[in-house]
Amino acid sequence: MSNDHDTALAAADALISAFAEGRTDDYFAAFAPDATFVFHTTGRRLDSTEEYRALWRKWSEEDAFRVLSCDSADRRLQLLGDTAVFTHSVTTRVSTTAGEEVLHERETIVLHRTTGDDWRAVHEHLSAATE
Repeated sequence: MSNDHDTALAAADALISAFAEGRTDDYFAAFAPDATFVFHTTGRRLDSTEEYRALWRKWSEEDAFRVLSCDSADRRLQLLGDTAVFTHSVTTRVSTTAGEEVLHERETIVLHRTTGDDWRAVHEHLSAATE
């Protein structure tokens, strides 16, 4: 079981690293095509990775959006068979045409094992952290 835990955690870490380092192709490849996304900054659920990617492109083109860094803390991974629920607190530094901003948020990433040790994110939920 610990191997499953370790490989699911490694998948979550790879997703977070790709996000933090601005490797968008790797970041979006970490998600299943039909993944869903709930962000406190958008008015509705996004129903696919491509829908999220299109929104990301819009942010980049219209606001020069870039992730500068992302730190993960208070991490927990719950393994439920072929599904894993990863929760953590994130501090993300972003840059836009308005300047740099530091965001404090909580995030849940649900991962599902597709084959062998291949884990893909199938849902991401991001909320603002309360003080």
